[in-house]
This record gives sequence, structure tokens and C-alpha cells, in this order.
Amino acid sequence: MFLKRPLYVWLCVAGLALALAGTAAIAQETKQDAKKDSDVFRDIGRWFDRSMTSIGDQFRDAGKGIDNFNQEAGVAAKSTAGAAADAAGAVARLPNTRMVSGRQDCPISDNGSPDCSAAANRLCQVKGMKSGTSLEVTSARDCPTRALFERGARAQCRDVTFVTRAMCQ
Repeated sequence: MFLKRPLYVWLCVAGLALALAGTAAIAQETKQDAKKDSDVFRDIGRWFDRSMTSIGDQFRDAGKGIDNFNQEAGVAAKSTAGAAADAAGAVARLPNTRMVSGRQDCPISDNGSPDCSAAANRLCQVKGMKSGTSLEVTSARDCPTRALFERGARAQCRDVTFVTRAMCQ
């Protein structure tokens, strides 16, 4: 009797069994996907938390660095101002010391560099003093006028260095 059922009944039972099995498989996959989704969202949340903490730490460190820099800059400014005042006082106390202005070319030494100490001495001697030390030195490129118009004349350009201010005794 069990075997005598019509074929369509067996097909319906088999289809129903397959449908139930498919539904169970889909339900199981849905649970795994939901678990994966919750893991992904949890991981993203953790990443945001770590990022915000890291950014906050970096801002705090930058703020400390700026505060430290400001403190050191203040100390340096105070010590520099003090040194400048001390130097000005020392210069004022030196007898027969003057600062002179002019232009004296620095001669080229044997090694090819400009000798501005000799130029400072010469500038002071021209002003009636014995010797001096350079305070301000200027360098420039000296070219003939035709070098502006002819490329070949640019080879005639030369570097010049001269003393413009000196402290003389």
C-alpha cells in the first residue's frame, strides 16, 4: 500500500523534502552571513575607535611639542637680547672705537677665497683709523654692459665681494 501511491504524490513528497532542506541550508547561510556582517561592523567600529584615539594622541603630542618649542624660543630670545645688550655695552665702553661705512673690495687670497679682513683694515685706514674688523660683507656678480646683450660676453662676469661696514680702532 505504501508503494502503490501514485507517482505524483512521491514527486510532491520529494519536492517538499528538497524545499525543506533548501530552506534549512538558506537559514544556516543567513545565520553565517549575519555573523560575518556583525564581525565586519564590529571590526569597523574598532578601527574607528583606534583611529580616533590615535588622532587624539597625535594632537596632544603636537600640542606638547609646540608648547616646548615656544618655551625654548622664549628662552633663546631672552638670552639673545641679553647678549646683544652686553655686546652693545662692551662696544660703547671701548675707547677710540667707531663703526664706519664704505665700500672696499676684498682681495682674492691664494686659495681663491676673498680676504675680507684685509679689506676691513683698508676701509678703516681710509677713514683715518689703524685697523678694523668687518661687520657687513656683500657679494655680487660684476658683468660688463655688453654681457647683457651677448652670450659670449657672460664669460667675462666675475664674482666680487666687498666690505660695506667695519668696526675700527
